[in-house]
Amino acid sequence: MSVSVPSAPSARASARRAVLCSFVGTAIEWYDFFIYGTAAALALGPLFFPSSSSAAGTLLAFATYAIGFAARPIGGIVMGHFGDRIGRKSMLIVSMLLMGLSTVAVGCLPTYAAIGAWAPLLLVACRFVQGLGVGGEWGGAVLMATEYAPKGKRGLYGVAPQLGVPVGVLVANVTFLVITRATSDAQFLSWGWRLPFLLSFVLVGIAFWIRLGVMESPEFRAVAAKHEVRTVPIVEVLTTGWHKVLLAAGSFIATNGVANVFMVFLLSYGTGTLGHSRDTMLFLLIASVPAWMLGMALSAHYSDRLGRRTVYVGAAVGLLVVSAVFFLMIDTGSIPVMVVAEELMAFFLGLTVGPQSAVFAELFPAAIRFSGASLAYQVGAILGGGLAPIIATALFDRFHNSASVTGYCVAASVVSLLCSAVLLRRDHVAAEEPAQTETVVPSPLGGVA
Repeated sequence: MSVSVPSAPSARASARRAVLCSFVGTAIEWYDFFIYGTAAALALGPLFFPSSSSAAGTLLAFATYAIGFAARPIGGIVMGHFGDRIGRKSMLIVSMLLMGLSTVAVGCLPTYAAIGAWAPLLLVACRFVQGLGVGGEWGGAVLMATEYAPKGKRGLYGVAPQLGVPVGVLVANVTFLVITRATSDAQFLSWGWRLPFLLSFVLVGIAFWIRLGVMESPEFRAVAAKHEVRTVPIVEVLTTGWHKVLLAAGSFIATNGVANVFMVFLLSYGTGTLGHSRDTMLFLLIASVPAWMLGMALSAHYSDRLGRRTVYVGAAVGLLVVSAVFFLMIDTGSIPVMVVAEELMAFFLGLTVGPQSAVFAELFPAAIRFSGASLAYQVGAILGGGLAPIIATALFDRFHNSASVTGYCVAASVVSLLCSAVLLRRDHVAAEEPAQTETVVPSPLGGVA
């Protein structure tokens, strides 16, 4: 093993490429993940579950959407294990391949009319593989960014992969907007819905090229150089930090749950109940993305200056308030009022997400950080986001009003607020300060040779 200390400009260049790798790769992976949600709201029900009623078909399509969330903890555990064993970079490449191949496969699937019951089964299989890929993506991207961060800037560096989420939403919805405007309803259901999935082949190729050129994170290299790599890191996480995992997961339930009501359920609600066109609902969501990103950037920056607790808990309070009034504004059916509602929701969702990378990374030492942070994030994702569209659709179908959906969002927000307050009951010191940049010869996939 050869060790050398690079010059400062070289270290800065490596950090910049790591941040770019985290941002671009995460944006493309979430593009893949969210085009499925948009397709589930607009097309997958009648194509893959035609024997069901309209409401049941939508519920079944959302159920396949949830399968991806069910797979995410598995992906997080498996890739977290190897990310702590052989390195962050290798798992970022694996997650990209899983996500890209499964997304393109969805775009190639025959429908129920062509192969019968095999169609929904294959759809579920592809969605499961998508979930495995994105399960390892978040932890690897976040750690690649935060572990390159200078002292006192983990929040700011850590927001890079988080910014990839709204960008993925933006690209996904712009793609669908262009396609829905360029095709008739019949053309969209026949072949237009497939195009966003097939486009992923090109986008994943770009991200794959960027990721191959990134060096392993300095903190993992330091762990490897000191021979501190754990044999089974998840065991240490579950025996010494299980309470942190549960509280961190709980702090994320509302962010992920409300966001998926906002991004997925609202599409079917706006078109099916309020009577707006698909183009209108997609445009409203697209227009909210800048506010989402602004909230992320502000909260990440101020979490470095004011402390994680002040910003993280304060954002949770804001999300609770907005969740209580969101559907009251949406139900007016007035486009200007709906714009304000979606901008507010996007901004406060951004505020809750901005410090999250730094918060989760600082809960665990570097040797078990991938496993711990990934597990916490993915458990929160399945409890929040995976179930949210199903719960919202079922509640509305049962009570025939949006108040029930509001109650769900408010309840989730209360849970997350309480978990955030307990998790950060005092501003904790980072589990480890970033190590001095040290170069260890990496293996071709990013592990340490």
